[in-house]
Amino acid sequence: YIAYVAYPLDLFEEGSVTNMFTSIVGNVFGFKALRALRLEDLRIPPAYSKTFQGPPHGIQVERDKLNKYGRPLLGCTIKPKLGLSAKNYGRAVYECLRG
Repeated sequence: YIAYVAYPLDLFEEGSVTNMFTSIVGNVFGFKALRALRLEDLRIPPAYSKTFQGPPHGIQVERDKLNKYGRPLLGCTIKPKLGLSAKNYGRAVYECLRG
């Protein structure tokens, strides 16, 4: 199945990429009836994208703070409801925190 969904812009906080993605995707994988889902396209109106200020400083400042160079910087949230055993959940958390 394919679904096309449109949201009115006044639902979203201006300048907040986080708010936009949380509103669109949210916790959809928490729905037990949902077995698979893929976001294939996202179109952001130019007027809304112009409200995004960007980071207050550049990537180099972030790399220096984290002392991580030469690879992508990624963030993650490990949720216990993914069906992992305690051992595998611990391993996933360790790997996430280790970076």
